[in-house]
Amino acid sequence: MTQIAADELKSKLQSRDELALVDVREEGVFATEHLLFAVSIPLVRLEIDFAWLVPRKGTPVVLCDAGEGDTCAREASAKLAHFGYENVAILDNGTAGWRTAGYELFSGTNVPSKAFGEYVEHQYATPHITANELKALQEAATDLVVLDSRPMAEFHKMSIPGGICCPGAELAYRIHDLAPQPDTLVVVNCAGRTRSIIGSQALINAQIPNRVVALKDGTMGWHLAGHALEHGQNRVAPEVSVDGLARSREVAGRVATRFGVRKISPDQLAEFEQQSDSRSLFVFDVRSFSEFDAGHLPASRWAPGGQLVQATDEFVGVRNARLVLVDDTGVRATMTASWLIQMGWPEVYVLDRAVDQLDCVAGAEMRTQLGPSAAPAQQCSVDELAGLLAAGTSQLIDLADSRTYRQGHLPGARLARRGDLPALLAAAPAGAHIVLLSPDGRLASVSIAELKSDESYTVLALTGGTRAWQAAGGEMETSRRTRQTDEGKDVWYKPYERSEGIDAAMRAYLEWETGLVAQIERDGCASFRRFET
Repeated sequence: MTQIAADELKSKLQSRDELALVDVREEGVFATEHLLFAVSIPLVRLEIDFAWLVPRKGTPVVLCDAGEGDTCAREASAKLAHFGYENVAILDNGTAGWRTAGYELFSGTNVPSKAFGEYVEHQYATPHITANELKALQEAATDLVVLDSRPMAEFHKMSIPGGICCPGAELAYRIHDLAPQPDTLVVVNCAGRTRSIIGSQALINAQIPNRVVALKDGTMGWHLAGHALEHGQNRVAPEVSVDGLARSREVAGRVATRFGVRKISPDQLAEFEQQSDSRSLFVFDVRSFSEFDAGHLPASRWAPGGQLVQATDEFVGVRNARLVLVDDTGVRATMTASWLIQMGWPEVYVLDRAVDQLDCVAGAEMRTQLGPSAAPAQQCSVDELAGLLAAGTSQLIDLADSRTYRQGHLPGARLARRGDLPALLAAAPAGAHIVLLSPDGRLASVSIAELKSDESYTVLALTGGTRAWQAAGGEMETSRRTRQTDEGKDVWYKPYERSEGIDAAMRAYLEWETGLVAQIERDGCASFRRFET
């Protein structure tokens, strides 16, 4: 297996060449320390996630683990070679070797995007107000609007009183209907800092007439200041009016000029698609999920603009890949592109044609999977599982991560990691029906396909997974804790998802975010760009 030294990898990260730097440890372990531009694809999910994040098999790939005897990267390398990836190397001694070379390691998740948010605030002096200042303004009945730049699922869990859900890329698109009067103060918030900063600075970049500020430290700051959050709210921005659309197109035009947003035609996109065997291409539809689901370009992926900026590494696994953004009006795609350009992506384009003017397909995107799925005889439907449960002959093994399991699982299901399956099956009683579960069924299906057959018991995968069971009205249960002995290693828990010490975790998280500017300067691999006004 090819090894790459830390010094050589450092040079590659500082170049404009394509590179997929992939950390194959569990997410919770990854979050303790990793390289800045490493993308997290745990070994247990390699077949599910790798081809979606690194679609071109000729992409230069560097795999990383902890080093010092860790074998995850070697196992992943062997699998990827089997699946046809031609250019795979392993970082010599993993993160331990990187540290020995004197290079920077980062904690947390989505670090490039979060570091970029701090960079933006530092470079442009993005204005903010504190939770106490906002509370006083609200009590004084000040003319203001609070816009929450997170997706609805996050907004629904907790929000600032009176806030309206308006995810990142929607802000410049909908602001003219949300705050039609120039005297209205616009306050943008998120859970912490990044999306508050990016959202408010986006409106400032758009040169709307209103005063715009970020809520310092978001909902966490509000909570830590002793103010009550709202829960279960569903307030959303109104549909864009004719006048609002015209004004949003004007501001998007100004942003496109300032940040050099390039447009391409459908014919040029077709050329890019023909070149995708030699140049990694990602086509992102940055509209809402309902719009994407109703009709999208066949080759496109859904990536709401705000989240694409907030968590770029969850959507693109190839550094310096070619990115094309599409929508229906050009506004949301342009605003998103302006941020990706500032983040240092060298090739970012906006399609100059509305999606609904082109040939579209409806429904969810199709994700490429590496390796075989379970055979039809190894799968069971929701109805078939209900019958097995009624007969009392089944054992349920849930391969979800510990956070998802805690939030909801089939009653009696045992949480396990994929690597635990051989030992669990060896202890299965004769004649048992063992049903593997995962959120959408794909991980269970991939896992069952690689198991050795044993006639003493039957192993099945639930088609459609836990989501299909729940959609059919099947009973679910929740758990604050899991049966997993190494809980916390498989996923990284946000401060407000923890069972205890929440306030201390929030303070530590906010301090970590503000420290990222100095860390990326020491690292020297980021290529963030500052544009003059």
